[in-house]
Amino acid sequence: MKILFICMSNICRSPYCEYVFRKIVQEDEILSKNIEWVKSSAVFNKSFRINSKSEKVLTDEGFDREYVLSHKPTFKWGKGRQYFKDADIIIGMTRSNKWFLPFGFHKKFALLSVLASSRYKAIPDPVLIKDQAKYNNAMQEIKRYLISYANKLKSQFIAKDDSMSSRSE
Repeated sequence: MKILFICMSNICRSPYCEYVFRKIVQEDEILSKNIEWVKSSAVFNKSFRINSKSEKVLTDEGFDREYVLSHKPTFKWGKGRQYFKDADIIIGMTRSNKWFLPFGFHKKFALLSVLASSRYKAIPDPVLIKDQAKYNNAMQEIKRYLISYANKLKSQFIAKDDSMSSRSE
């Protein structure tokens, strides 16, 4: 499975999702066996570096600063275009993310809140939050969604493996 997280500029929410979800996957045998890659991209603005508050929250969570700063925002056109083509699922933060996608990718689109909790809640863009503590809180909400989604995926993979095992017996 190839997972692409998107947001408007690929400097706050989607790179946070990429880093945190990739770590969740790497630390779990079942997820790492079933998820080939986790990436992120922008659908609206072409940006040049990760947001400094995202950098701070990720390094505070134990990610290496150089690793975090190696993030180069991608965009739906150019280099990022291949991510959209290759992804099995494109996960957005708000309904509006879908409308900035090229139409051909709409079938792959899903919302993080729906995947995690089965109900829609917009995940607001924290880029305008000035206070680091409030920014961190916004990112922790995203992390809770990521953990919930990972648990649901893991259950699906286990059920699929069980189904495949029972068919081969």
